[in-house]
Amino acid sequence: MPSMYQRSGVNIEEGYRAVSKMKEISRRTAIKGVLGGLGSFGSMFSLNDYGKYKDPVLVSGTDGVGTKLKVAFALGIYNTVGIDAVAMCVNDILCHGAQPVFFLDYLACGKLEADRAAELVSGVAEGCLQAGCALVGGETAEMNGFYKEGDYDIAGFAVGVAEREKLIDGSKTAAGDALIGLDSSGFHSNGFTLLNRLIKNLDMPFADLHEDFIEDEFLGKNAGEILLTPTKIYVRPVIKALEKFDIHGIANISGGGFIENIPRMFKNPLTAEIKCEKLRVTAPFRYIMRRGVPEAEMYGTFNMGTGMVIALPEAQADEAVKFFGGEGFPARLIGKVTEFTGDGVCIK
Repeated sequence: MPSMYQRSGVNIEEGYRAVSKMKEISRRTAIKGVLGGLGSFGSMFSLNDYGKYKDPVLVSGTDGVGTKLKVAFALGIYNTVGIDAVAMCVNDILCHGAQPVFFLDYLACGKLEADRAAELVSGVAEGCLQAGCALVGGETAEMNGFYKEGDYDIAGFAVGVAEREKLIDGSKTAAGDALIGLDSSGFHSNGFTLLNRLIKNLDMPFADLHEDFIEDEFLGKNAGEILLTPTKIYVRPVIKALEKFDIHGIANISGGGFIENIPRMFKNPLTAEIKCEKLRVTAPFRYIMRRGVPEAEMYGTFNMGTGMVIALPEAQADEAVKFFGGEGFPARLIGKVTEFTGDGVCIK
């Protein structure tokens, strides 16, 4: 006979089954420094075991996937949004030069289904593998009556480490610096409240809409597949680049687009002068503009094909572009830093 708790909508046995599956998934992400495994009251990590730091600084960040989840539910695809949850956090702390070392996730739902929860967490594990960090714990909350049955929410929390003297805080960014843009994989996980309003037919073949979509990467894909493309994780190439180049500032182009995020890598009042013709604004973004979203709003909402912006000395710009391309992360020179002209970003 079901317990009173189970009759009220919480299935403890299904929770046990989900945790068992998640333990197996998380083991794939273990790295040097992890102490213990999933199931304890807290997660432990030894910086001494992880690496040698003279003066280590912990850098943390938290974020969620937002209404991109609606696309995942509609398509019945659950193993990619976990990558987004990791990416949104690790790309943020990367902006300070921090190598992510561990990640915790938070999964909430109306009715827990162990297999579906495990699919979601498998995406988290994949994101951790891409970022080189460990999935060390998390929380799964079954909240019957708060979330609808079938609905899930996923968020996460990342901790990274950097040497204090190598921290990036924008204080070195100066007029004359070049701005390098690293290509995004698409919309990433931002602006989906608007996207969900504009694109209601997820089966719509994008390649049939307009000649813009003759680009190879979109051939044969429908709207849902393009929207659900996981956020690109930039950790591995950027950490390598920090050893090769004098990087002054890094901006993760997430919610708020160019307008909000690029000025966050300036310690002092400066202007980022972005040249539109240098950007790789791909077909999905052009399609959204054709649906009536003003260009200025696009740059204040979406990444417009550029997922991360790096400021460094102009003399190193060409070599940096080649380096990122060689690492499998196409990049381009998109502008420069100038003396403050009244706006943090000037797009021309």
